[in-house]
Amino acid sequence: MSADSPLLAGAGPADAAAPAAGARPVRHPVVTLAVIVSCQLMIVVATTVVNIALPGIKRDLGFSPTSLSWVVNAYMLTFGGLLLLGGRFGDILGRRAVFLTGIGVFTASSLLAALAPTAPVLIAALVGQGVGAALAEPTSLAMLATTFAEGPERNRALGVFSTVAGAGTAVGMILGGLLSLASWRWTLFLNVPIGLAVLAVTPFYVEESERRRGRFDLPGALTSTLGMAALVNTFVQAQTRGWGDGRTLASGAAAAVLLVVFVGVELRAEQPVVPLRLLARRERAAAYLDTLLVGATVSGLFFFLTQFLQTVLGFSGLRAGFAFLPLAVLMVVSAVAAPRALARFGARPLLVGGALVLGAGTFWFSRTGEHTGYLGGLAVPLVLVGLGLGLTVMPLNSIILTGVGRGETGAASGLQQAMLRVGASLGLAVLVSAGGRSGAGGHGAAPKAGHAALVHSIETGFTIATGFVACALVLALVAFRNGPERPVRK
Repeated sequence: MSADSPLLAGAGPADAAAPAAGARPVRHPVVTLAVIVSCQLMIVVATTVVNIALPGIKRDLGFSPTSLSWVVNAYMLTFGGLLLLGGRFGDILGRRAVFLTGIGVFTASSLLAALAPTAPVLIAALVGQGVGAALAEPTSLAMLATTFAEGPERNRALGVFSTVAGAGTAVGMILGGLLSLASWRWTLFLNVPIGLAVLAVTPFYVEESERRRGRFDLPGALTSTLGMAALVNTFVQAQTRGWGDGRTLASGAAAAVLLVVFVGVELRAEQPVVPLRLLARRERAAAYLDTLLVGATVSGLFFFLTQFLQTVLGFSGLRAGFAFLPLAVLMVVSAVAAPRALARFGARPLLVGGALVLGAGTFWFSRTGEHTGYLGGLAVPLVLVGLGLGLTVMPLNSIILTGVGRGETGAASGLQQAMLRVGASLGLAVLVSAGGRSGAGGHGAAPKAGHAALVHSIETGFTIATGFVACALVLALVAFRNGPERPVRK
């Protein structure tokens, strides 16, 4: 595997020695940040609204109950499989160019999805959305890292980024619920005007990063893409077929082989897709693992609670969206406060405190019963989960990007997003499988039996989620240092 292979060259040794701590001054940092968070909002909203649109899609396009899962999985597999590659593309080819390409593909695919006349066209459009998201999301986070200087300035920007990531889900559910009253097509069209606005503004206000010479690491790109797609597919299959199914096992085996080969390739490549030196710093390696655990913890929250709100409490889709506002509001508040606290106290107190509060929320949810009401049983743990996430996500992003060379910020952010997506897929597969996969009792179940099955799934799922948080708490205690944050030099 030579470094001359044509698919992912990276920064050379000189580049790696030049951290992005001193980001180049930009003329329009506020507009640049607005562009970056708009991209994040588009991707979060797209992930949310498609779930709200499922009943209408099934009715109008003739999906079977089994094939309907591919409305979600087509996007998830493509997005998860290409994240590592998308992040590295920006490092090599210029981040603004790759970002614009990703947003363009995502916007065009969203329009095609909204207009899709048949099921195959919709699936193809959602695959296109996944490609666009995989190019745009890690590149946008890399643009943030190279626009804002390491330290308080970058941490404030990361606070805004984390706020949008958290609030976007609730906003997506509310807007999706409103638009679905007219048609499911409007929910998929939602991102088109946002994408067009980003495409119009970016060329004039966002500066291009320097391009880097070299050839792409083709073997690394191929094995990483196929390996990540197979890994995400394993968790997708486990949700519906179980862990012992032949397809699940075959996909898992393929993922293991491909990812082992990928690591071997990266160890030998001069300019790898994912520079393994990113994992040499203990705190960064721990932050990646913590990101996976956070993704696994919260993956089942919207899945289970949306069903509970609508099936047991009888909420409409719109009212269920508004029910998540306490989580969004507290995540915004804590994410805004997190940068100042990080500068004063360091990452460890925030990560420990965030894990304790998040764990309290998931444990509370595990006590949910058939007679649990919203105000008495769900609103308070939603507040706790929102507060815990706000204290956790922004410090993890900061740790991952601290001390990373300008030529490797795309790879670092791509790996961070990959860990988040893999964690979410893994967590949902584990939680749904442990709860009996169905959760709603099946189509023919009596309402009370269906409610009991769903409650059992919630109890089991959130008990396991609390275990994920306990692992994150131990990691926060042993892997991160005390004291205020200081810039790290390579």
